[in-house]
Amino acid sequence: MPKTKPPKPDPAVLVAVADYFKVLSEASRLQILTCLRSGPMNVMEIAEATGLGQANLSKHLKVLTQAGILSRQPKGTSAYYEIADPMIFELCELACNRISERVLRQAETLKALRGKTTVF
Repeated sequence: MPKTKPPKPDPAVLVAVADYFKVLSEASRLQILTCLRSGPMNVMEIAEATGLGQANLSKHLKVLTQAGILSRQPKGTSAYYEIADPMIFELCELACNRISERVLRQAETLKALRGKTTVF
C-alpha cells in the first residue's frame, strides 16, 4: 500500500507558531504566567509576586497581551491581567514534564558513567 505524504504545512502558520514559542521562551514571562494561574492581578501585585521591576514587567505584559496569552481589564485606576487561554498551562506542563524526564535520564546516565570510570 503506498504511503500518502502528509499535507504541507502553511508557511504563515509555521511563522505564527514560531512567534508564539518565542513569546514563551522568556523565563520572566513564564514566571508571570505562573503568578496569574491563581487569578487576575494588577501590575503592582505581579511585581511583588515576581520581583520584576515595573518597566521590565510592563514590557513582558505587553508582549504576552499582544500574543493573546493574557487579557487586560481596566478597573478603576489600575488594570488587571489574566490568562486569556488556560490551555497555556497544559502546554507548559507538557514541556516541563518532558524536560524533567530528560534531565532525570541524563542524571542516571552520568551516575552510571561515574561508576565505570577510574580516577588516576
